[in-house]
Order: sequence, then C-alpha cells, then structure tokens
Amino acid sequence: MNKIDSLYKKIDDVLAEVHKVVIGQEYLINRLLIGLFTDGHILLEGVPGLAKTKTINTLAKVLDLGFRRVQFTPDLLPSDLVGTMIYNQKSGDFEVKKGPIFANLILADEVNRAPAKVQSALLEAMAEKQITIGEESFQLDPPFLVMATQNPVEQEGTYPLPEAQVDRFMMKVYVDYLDKKSELEMIRKIANMDFRENVKSVLGKNDILEIKKIINGITISDMLERYIVELVFATRNPEDYGLKEEARYIQYGVSPRAGIAIHKAAKALAFFDKRDYVLPEDIKAVVSDVFNHRIILNYEAEADGINTRQIVEAILKKVAIGG
Repeated sequence: MNKIDSLYKKIDDVLAEVHKVVIGQEYLINRLLIGLFTDGHILLEGVPGLAKTKTINTLAKVLDLGFRRVQFTPDLLPSDLVGTMIYNQKSGDFEVKKGPIFANLILADEVNRAPAKVQSALLEAMAEKQITIGEESFQLDPPFLVMATQNPVEQEGTYPLPEAQVDRFMMKVYVDYLDKKSELEMIRKIANMDFRENVKSVLGKNDILEIKKIINGITISDMLERYIVELVFATRNPEDYGLKEEARYIQYGVSPRAGIAIHKAAKALAFFDKRDYVLPEDIKAVVSDVFNHRIILNYEAEADGINTRQIVEAILKKVAIGG
C-alpha cells in the first residue's frame, strides 16, 4: 500500500471512529474535515441538540489534536479567550498565562453572544494564526481551526458578527435534523446506553500535513478556475448574467476570499473522492457553503422571504461552465 492509499484508508478509519459516537451528520463531518485540511474556519448554524459539539469533540479525539471549547457569553472578556499577564510574587515579574485559544481545534460555542472586543481577539487568531498578549505575540501551533456555532432560533442577548470576521470563515454550514432512520438509531442507542465513546486516534499531525500537500497538488483546469470567477462575479453583477430578479435582493456580492475558498474546498472534495483532479460537481457542491454568509441581502429580500441559498441556486442555473 503506497502513502496516498494509506492516507485514504486512515480517512475511512476517521469516519468509522467518529460514527461510533455520532449518528448521521456525514455532511457536517465532511465540511469540518475540508476546513481542517485547507486551513479554513467553519461557521455552523443549527438548532440545539443536533450533535454539533459532540461531533467536533469526537473529531478532535480521533485526530489526536488539542481541543478546547469556549462558551461565548455577553460578559466574556478577551483575556478569558486569549490569556493575560499575571504578576509572579516570587520573581517580581509579570508572566503570560495563556488562554484556551492555544489549542488546535477551538469550538466557539454560540459565538454571536460575545461583544465586539472578544470578536476582535478571535479575529486576530483566525486571520493571523497568532495571539498578542501585552507586548508579546505568540504563534499558534498548526493545524489551527475555529469552529463557531450559532443558534438561529434565539436572538435575545446576541450580537451580529462583524462582516470582516464573518468573511474569515471559509464556509457557513447549516446543520439540519437527522433523517428518520438515523433518528431512530440514535434513540435506540441512547436508550440502551450503547454509545461507545472510547474512540481511538487514527490520524496524526504529520498525516494532516501530508494530506494538505496532496490536496494542494490536485489539478484544476483553467476552464473550471474561470467558472469559479464567473460564479463570484455573478453575485456582484447579477444583471450581467440574466439574474434580474435576484439583482433586486443582493446588496453586496461575495469577497475575493470566496473564490479562494471554492478553489480549496473543491480540491479537498476531489481528494475525499480519491481523485487527483477537480470536477465541475466538486465546485457546485461547495458553492452554497462558501457563499451562504458572504452574499449580503437587502431588506426587500427579508420582506419577500428570500434567503442566500435560493440566490445561489439561481446563480448555478444561470452561470455556464466555460460560458
């Protein structure tokens, strides 16, 4: 078995271990792995009880990575996240006490409950992969991935995330309810206490580095790269693409980071499908996740019940590959 086949086998083992604890949620697990292997942060949105925290925690164990969960609250301070300077009475000096952000996988639970000063501290970690405490900056150990959750139901005591920070998330993934079969399996397992939480680590940091190199080397044709650019521009100039109805609702199109994110995510999907080249289907599969939080709709869209996923569907229908 060569190195690539060995890594494919380990990916299969990762999924098998995670599914010892997590029922269903294949889509969520896939998107978290895409983020991990392409250095992209993930924003999750879904009602409580959909195993978002459980999935991330289990994945960290299986990947043998440092994991910290931070519950974001209105009274959270930046020092609660990144750390602070404390006075050492013995030495008479100030010393750095590092906060929970110094881990590989960070779960920012209900991220939109914390005020702007906490978001700015988190943004430095997400954007620069470093943290500044006092006058000193510290590099975060790779891989570093922030997975933030939002509850779409409860709006009381929440703050809208700054657009600059939202744009730093590679994808916004909507976590949905399980299907009937998975729901029944979950009920039976919990009722019979049949969950095996003693998962084992099957993929290390060196393996993750190797997978990143393989994904970087995956081929994507000029035609598909131009297709990505056309999709991006269709959000900015929708009327040029025959999207007159959708143009009424779009206030701002996506940022340049969107095209980069699609390019990376499509390569990762090709890797998971054991291919060394990208297909148009790979691009189409990730467009919605990448555009979800980057297309800014106006009040007219809200009044007419239009969401970004409907806009993305219309764009995919109108923009031709190689057109």
